[in-house]
Amino acid sequence: MVVGSGSETTRSRRPESDDRADRADRADRSDRSDRTSRRNAWLLVVALLAVPMAVAPGDDLTVVSLWGFLNTAGSGAAAGGYPVWAYFLDQPRPFGSLPASIRAWPLAIGFHVLAAASATAGVALGREDRRVTGGLLVLAAAASLWVSVGVATRFGVGTTSGWLAVIPVGALAALAVAVGVYGRDLRNAFER
Repeated sequence: MVVGSGSETTRSRRPESDDRADRADRADRSDRSDRTSRRNAWLLVVALLAVPMAVAPGDDLTVVSLWGFLNTAGSGAAAGGYPVWAYFLDQPRPFGSLPASIRAWPLAIGFHVLAAASATAGVALGREDRRVTGGLLVLAAAASLWVSVGVATRFGVGTTSGWLAVIPVGALAALAVAVGVYGRDLRNAFER
């Protein structure tokens, strides 16, 4: 409001304490929004630990997760599982002689777990380098895709069976979270 009295003009201002209160209120809302965003991102990253790397639908459904195999055998509700650590411990061949897709399996586990740890630090401590979490998810997607390709070759994808005989669910999900949640941070890392 401008009040003029002769040549003298005075402006009425809001008290400085109101400006500080408005800035504090905006900062508080922004902080709550950041915490909610970190928590939602954390939920998505941790949920990826339960998403299978590959699904082979068919007569006997086979699910290849980070943690092992699960398949249905024949008729009925019979299902069998084989944890990944048992596979590596029972393996008579040295690790280096295993197919590359099998050797990528521990990498997929490691990248997923490190991404979950990074997102957990963001929620628990309020400190997360989102470029690191996003990059780990991209690496997790690549390693999961490598495992899925190996599974697909064993199922004869493209030769004896259709192209969708093995679906790389884990790679697609990890890449979707990396791009959807951490995409802007990953782009900013490469623009500098």
